[in-house]
Amino acid sequence: MKKIGLFLAFVLVSAAAFCQSEISLSGAGATFPLPFYNMAFEQYTKTTGQKISYGGVGSGAGIKSLSDKVVDFGASDAFLSDKELSAMPASVVHIPTCSGAVVVAFNLPGVEAIKLTPAVLVDIFMGKIKNWNNPALKKLNPTIKFPNLEMTVVYRSDGSGTTNMFTDYLTKVSKEWAAKLGSGKTVNWLTGIGAKGNPGVAGTISQTKGAIGYVGSEYSFAQKIATAYIQNKSGKFIRPTMASISAAGKGTIPADTRVMLTNSDAPIAYPIAGFTWILLYKDQNYANRSLAQAEATLKLIDWMMSPDAQSIAGKVNYAPLPAPVVLKAKAILRSVTYNGKPVLK
Repeated sequence: MKKIGLFLAFVLVSAAAFCQSEISLSGAGATFPLPFYNMAFEQYTKTTGQKISYGGVGSGAGIKSLSDKVVDFGASDAFLSDKELSAMPASVVHIPTCSGAVVVAFNLPGVEAIKLTPAVLVDIFMGKIKNWNNPALKKLNPTIKFPNLEMTVVYRSDGSGTTNMFTDYLTKVSKEWAAKLGSGKTVNWLTGIGAKGNPGVAGTISQTKGAIGYVGSEYSFAQKIATAYIQNKSGKFIRPTMASISAAGKGTIPADTRVMLTNSDAPIAYPIAGFTWILLYKDQNYANRSLAQAEATLKLIDWMMSPDAQSIAGKVNYAPLPAPVVLKAKAILRSVTYNGKPVLK
């Protein structure tokens, strides 16, 4: 009898493991957190056996995939506006996974860093400053001998949360930018050339002498692309670092975490920083999803809040979430249901 009991227990455990291995999770969206997600998902698969695929197709495409109900989760560096939320097929929640920054990267031989004020930054991306030997740049950087070299502005050609964060900042610091271009995942650029994804922009800058553009901080760090010190709201020129990026996320955060952290009041904050989010349907019973599929999805996202996962973020140049934000994210996850009943306890 004892042997039969042990055999049945073995069969049940094996069946449960088999069922878990048969569940595959898929997500799509932002390229901004791609290095973090790739490493974190790989680690989770090694630990649990859970199969996960993630496509870095840009925030806009990720949101569309979620809207079309063809993925378990979407990912975006831009939170959905009230209007965008109302256009989704069902209620959606936002789970921040880490903090990152948009840096101004450039390719100027012999120059590793420059200082830029918000006004000069706006003039560059509006096409008013066209050459590196412009007087405004010389005044801000008197020790640098700028060449007589045409600037090539590089921007994202795809719908992008990185673009949203960057243009949100420019809109906050310039009335002219706000009136003529505004903010969003895409804008009608007045100058420059487009490239797809953060890797595409970073690659184009690296290969183009005189180029300047905006990319996720982790790409510039990994590829050792020169970046600018940006003057923040307190008047200080701030270099994008883990500490200066984290500083932007330590203010008051709403319960749903839908907030832009750009142009922070914090004296040491890098001014173009913000969260990146995973987006989920609040009720997981859609597109013939099983309860087991919903549980596997939420367990993965819950693990992304863990110290193990957040330490991975730090290793690949993302700022881990402050503890109060982790608590808010976990609370949101526990509000997610399947047929109206909470999935996680």
